[in-house]
Amino acid sequence: MQFTDWIADARNIVFLVIALAMVGAAVMVVTSRNVIHAALMLVVALAGSAALFLMLGAEFVAWTMVLVYIGAVVVLFLFGIMITRAPTKADPVRLDHKHRWPALLVALGTFAAMATVTTLAFEDAALPDGVARAGDIGDVLFDRFVIPFEVVSFVLLAALIGGIVLARKDPE
Repeated sequence: MQFTDWIADARNIVFLVIALAMVGAAVMVVTSRNVIHAALMLVVALAGSAALFLMLGAEFVAWTMVLVYIGAVVVLFLFGIMITRAPTKADPVRLDHKHRWPALLVALGTFAAMATVTTLAFEDAALPDGVARAGDIGDVLFDRFVIPFEVVSFVLLAALIGGIVLARKDPE
């Protein structure tokens, strides 16, 4: 497939825009000195991955990303930052960056390996037409896995209560 054929499809242009926004947000997550800004850029990166799942027709995975990762994990990060009154900006002291280049090489090597293996495994195979709908997954989740689902909710509640107990100030 030639690049001109690839770019002629509007879905590929939408993918490119979302992917570039995700890469920019991911870079901002790891380079931002402000923790709040890093968490908000993480929201952008996760929303981009949810949008890519929607483009693939995996609506359940996309909305799970929105609900669980954006709606719970990032909010939990922000909640933990606010409740502990942690400093939101990095210290003005120059941070040690001696491992920056090895980390970059490992990250690029991991990306290259994953991209190569994925491309070799799937090549130009078309996606299957049968897509599992969210209603079917919900029936299985609340029929067969209702007990583990409820146990996870209690674990999350215990973590929330533990965070509040650790962060509150005891009267003297």
